[in-house]
Amino acid sequence: MFDFQPLLVSDELSPSEASIPAETNADDRPLFDAYSQAVVDVVDRVGPAVVRVETPPDREKRRRGGTGSGVVISPDGLVLTNSHVVQGAAAVHLALADTRTVKARVLGDDPHTDLALLRVVDDVSLPAARLGNSKGLRRGQLVVAIGNPLGFESTVTAGVVSALGRSLRSYSGRLIDDVIQTDAALNPGNSGGPLVSSRGEVIGINTAVIAGAQGICFAVASNTASHVVSEIVRHGRVRRAFIGVAGQTVPLPRRLAVALGLKQARGVAIASLEPDSPAAKAGLQAGNIVLALDGEPVTGADDLVRLLGGERIGVATSLTVIAGSELRHIVVLPAERTEPQGK
Repeated sequence: MFDFQPLLVSDELSPSEASIPAETNADDRPLFDAYSQAVVDVVDRVGPAVVRVETPPDREKRRRGGTGSGVVISPDGLVLTNSHVVQGAAAVHLALADTRTVKARVLGDDPHTDLALLRVVDDVSLPAARLGNSKGLRRGQLVVAIGNPLGFESTVTAGVVSALGRSLRSYSGRLIDDVIQTDAALNPGNSGGPLVSSRGEVIGINTAVIAGAQGICFAVASNTASHVVSEIVRHGRVRRAFIGVAGQTVPLPRRLAVALGLKQARGVAIASLEPDSPAAKAGLQAGNIVLALDGEPVTGADDLVRLLGGERIGVATSLTVIAGSELRHIVVLPAERTEPQGK
């Protein structure tokens, strides 16, 4: 089990980024110059939009103050950062790249994706960065991370996209899908800062590293961030659907799978149902094994959680289940989840 660490400020330093050798072959110098110019251009474009996020201590809630990073994504003062940076605070201070300090309030906080959206309350115009399309990323692509590790403001590191489509467990216990892995050096305090493509577009929000490892860092994809921003701006929260079941991942009995012509090896066995929940009203019962939701395979409890997005609230949804020794299709009308847990 990997020990994922949030990028909050701590006393432990991580390895810094490697530097280009001073002595190089003359034929290689144009390549180094092009690489350097690409990084410099990114920093010039996005650096002014990166802020330091400061959260005050709260004795009543037993919350210690802390610092992290954030990135302005609209000139009128919308700022993206990590949920674990704001730590449930209602208001924060932002230190801008031009040394100004402004106040901001938390518009919405989504621990399930470790993202939070802030709004600057002071009447100022801010330089903003553009959210890009993370679906267009490729492994090996140059990326630049900008943030405030260990209180050192506007620190820049560079690397490549190491892998795509990773999953990372959030503080709420829910899996964050489509996470970007990078070897751009990140340190405590980088949390909430942007991961930027060579085109100057924010393609991720830096969130965690693996403790004890070198060059294994993670960022929440910009497409996930765009969805979270849209939900918070429209609804003040990220809406998710639930059907009211507690389940666990189970292997399918081989004989039963063969008899029913099933290709998947696992499903989600319903352990219990909430009274008057959508699942209970639809006729689902404890012991049923969920295999698919609207045709999408469900091979584990995380699949069921992931597929119940806000777009399914109030929309008739078909569940494929094993009931006894029969394959059944049951239509459920998911409701909006009002608590952090549940599936």
